[in-house]
Formats: sequence, structure tokens, C-alpha cells
Amino acid sequence: MPRLEEALQEGRARLSPVVAAELLSGARAGSEQKKLRAFLLDLETPAFGIGHWFEVGVLRQKLAKKGLQVSTPDAHVAQAALDGGGLLYSFDQIFKKMAAWIPLKIVD
Repeated sequence: MPRLEEALQEGRARLSPVVAAELLSGARAGSEQKKLRAFLLDLETPAFGIGHWFEVGVLRQKLAKKGLQVSTPDAHVAQAALDGGGLLYSFDQIFKKMAAWIPLKIVD
């Protein structure tokens, strides 16, 4: 993932707290979790005000009307990428499905 590595090196990568929680929940050993925490602490974590969360709800509703059920955390991640005008790095297929209905830019 050269583009992600480049974004990390240049300080352009942003981390949602929800994504941090999901990543840490997948860490198998305490040492792995410790290393991951240290890495994640170096990333910028944007503040998400109430307006962002309103948009998350609207996004979930919009996608539900299209027949796509999306969790609140996944809608938050997508909305954060939309708000920031950036790329979303994910292997999760739900984001590809979402991108069929919204202008989400995904790199996998």
C-alpha cells in the first residue's frame, strides 16, 4: 500500500477513534497491542462535533433507503472520509458497497 505509506510518512493520515478501537480489539498479544497503541498515538485524530454525527445518521438513512444496512461505526468512518475529502483505506467490502451510492473514494 504505497499510497498509505506515503500518507503516513507525510503526516496526512487521519485516525478515527472508532477505527483505533477496532484495530486494538484485533491485537492478539499485549506486546502487539502496546506497539499498535504507540503507532496510533502518532496519528492525528480529528474532533467530530455533533454536526458530523447528524450526517452519520443521515448517511445511514440514505443508504438504508437504497437497501444497504450500514452500522453506525461504518457510517461514521465513511462520513469522516467524506468530511475530510480524503481517501479511505480499507479491505472491508461494506465501503465498496457504500461507494456505489455515495462519493466515497476507497483504496484497498
